[in-house]
Amino acid sequence: MTNDPLVPLGVLEEQVLVAVLRTRGEAYGMEVRREIEQVTGRELAIGAVYATLDRLEQKKLLTSRRTHGTGPSRRLFELSPRGARALAETRAMRERLWRGVDLKLLVTG
Repeated sequence: MTNDPLVPLGVLEEQVLVAVLRTRGEAYGMEVRREIEQVTGRELAIGAVYATLDRLEQKKLLTSRRTHGTGPSRRLFELSPRGARALAETRAMRERLWRGVDLKLLVTG
C-alpha cells in the first residue's frame, strides 16, 4: 500500500466513486454511468466514465476484476481502502468549506 498524500477528488471523480459504492457490487461502466445520471440528472459520455474509472484505478482508489459467466464479460470496480479515505477527506474538506455559508438571501433575494 502506498503512503502518498491524497489529493482532493475532482467532482467527476467523487461522483464516480460514490456511484461505485451505490451500485453495490454491480459497478461496471454502464451501471456507474446510469447511477450518476439518475441521481444527479447529469448526462455523461460513457468514454468519460471509463477514462475516470481507469484514472481512479491507476491512483489505487479503485480495484477491478473481470467477470466471466452467462452474458458478456464485465469489468467490475470496487472501492479500495485508499479510495474510501479519499472520499472521506474530500467530503470533510467540502463540508468545512461550506460551513458558515448561507445562500438563502442570494437565492431568494
